[in-house]
Amino acid sequence: MLTEKILMATSVLATGALQRFRFANFAGATAVATDPALGVPNTNYDIGEQAGVSTHGEILVEAGGAIALGAQVQPDAQGRAITLASGAAFGRARDAATAAGDLIRVQR
Repeated sequence: MLTEKILMATSVLATGALQRFRFANFAGATAVATDPALGVPNTNYDIGEQAGVSTHGEILVEAGGAIALGAQVQPDAQGRAITLASGAAFGRARDAATAAGDLIRVQR
């Protein structure tokens, strides 16, 4: 069983529906591949709610595909973690993912 080690969290006004285990951006919406990710919501949030977002530590994130252990990761178009293709990485994979939907720890 994977566990989180949250070292820092913040809140952001949800400007879109946010899902647990998927990246959120600084504007309060689900992060997409072109967004820098703020962190990962600690539960599901509806638009207009103050969302708790884990920003540092070992954070559980849903994978968008296979990811190698130690790979740098970024959000995909649905806010899931994928191997860094371009832009800024959110962090590094502490676990390998074999397929989309796997939960992994990402260290930041």
